[in-house]
Amino acid sequence: MGSAPLPLRPAPIAFGTDGWRGVLGVDITLERLLPVAAAAAAELAHSAPDGLDSRTVVIGCDRRFLAPELAAAIAAAVRGVGLEPLLAPDPVPTPACSWAVVQRRALGALVITASHNPPEWLGLKIKGHFGGSVEGDFTARVERRLQAGGVSVPEPGETPCFEGMAEYLDGLRGRVDTGALRRGLEQLGLAVIVDPMHGSAAGGLPALLGDAVREIRSQRDPLFGGHPPEPLAPYLGQLIAEVQASTAAGRPAVGIVFDGDGDRIAAVDERGRFCSTQLLMPLFIDHLARARGLAGSVIKTVSGSDLMRLVAEDVGREVIEKPVGFKYIASEMLSGGVLVGGEESGGVGFGMHLPERDASFAALLLLEALVEGGQPLGARLDALQARCGGASHYDRLDLRLPDMETRARFERLLQEAPPTVVAGAPVQEVTATDGVKLRLGPSHWLMLRFSGTEPLLRLYCEAPDEGRVAEVLAWARELALAA
Repeated sequence: MGSAPLPLRPAPIAFGTDGWRGVLGVDITLERLLPVAAAAAAELAHSAPDGLDSRTVVIGCDRRFLAPELAAAIAAAVRGVGLEPLLAPDPVPTPACSWAVVQRRALGALVITASHNPPEWLGLKIKGHFGGSVEGDFTARVERRLQAGGVSVPEPGETPCFEGMAEYLDGLRGRVDTGALRRGLEQLGLAVIVDPMHGSAAGGLPALLGDAVREIRSQRDPLFGGHPPEPLAPYLGQLIAEVQASTAAGRPAVGIVFDGDGDRIAAVDERGRFCSTQLLMPLFIDHLARARGLAGSVIKTVSGSDLMRLVAEDVGREVIEKPVGFKYIASEMLSGGVLVGGEESGGVGFGMHLPERDASFAALLLLEALVEGGQPLGARLDALQARCGGASHYDRLDLRLPDMETRARFERLLQEAPPTVVAGAPVQEVTATDGVKLRLGPSHWLMLRFSGTEPLLRLYCEAPDEGRVAEVLAWARELALAA
């Protein structure tokens, strides 16, 4: 997948679903970043709940080009609005910043990262005092502060630092018995190969599990090997090959992959099959509810696999369905009573941890589930599906439409007259929670959802076999292009 052409002039400063992002040197410059950081920090202080008397704002970054330098630079902007920056001087996973906020009862965190976006991008994520991403009303207030043009002057000075990665890993050790997990992996005879995609989660699992795991692509590479650091099958050729080679040599393996800032996860089973959270979430639900005996409901997005619901019902858990976007899951987590929440794009959060995606913690629980079940990932998933039913075949296609007018026309058509037949199958139910979801049968559906800001259509499909998934997505693509 190639990167989009670089824009000739910067886009307006606007926050998306999880932060402000853009092309480094065009949209993201020090001149533009300083006032955004100042406005965000000021809003964190203004929005602090009663009883929180902290003045601390945690600052962190990923491994992208200039990210550490820009993280250090925005400390002056935080001081300029009368607050106290606390810097992780080396790149850390974004969840490490969230962990630091909660442990210190800080106002929040500013993280210089573009997550899974292409290498030429950078950005800023804002974490609230609760350790998760701030909601849209918060970022709208930050934008209003910028539009109002209030003046704050960056204040030079020495910035206190903290060991972000070490503290985060200590926190994970308190959540999972890593010693028992190492012994269990050895007894199972399972090779664990970790691909952090050159991102900031590198080194985390080896530090926790020692030689029970082996990392590839762990060195810093701001170009990420030439493609976005997103945990998708087309970017994981080396990981898939190494997993298959280990299994072929007589030692079943599991591959674990993280995105660029360590908040998204995916896996590769012993056969080399790519396993997104569409397959991992059902395993988490089963393990946490049945084996760990933890309470709480399951939060899934409307694009999540039916297998999530089937497994949740099998272990007697309520399922709450939300629009696409982890912010909707995090909102439920903040109110309590959640076992696990996840989205199809790799974000998973756990009620006993943070109201935030945390890929390293998810990886520990994944390995714990495999040890508990005594099977490699593929066999474990096969057994789960045999017990609960449900399809295991899913794919997503992102389709760029010619222009916004075409998008608007097709969106009106779907709202006013949604298809009654899809690729030869009658539509049994239409759901409009987020976009249009067309139910075709058990574990068989098509969902069409538009980007909020560009002429981009996302097509999602789950079906009983791979051929049917491809057939339905091809049908949907032709429908959209004919609009």
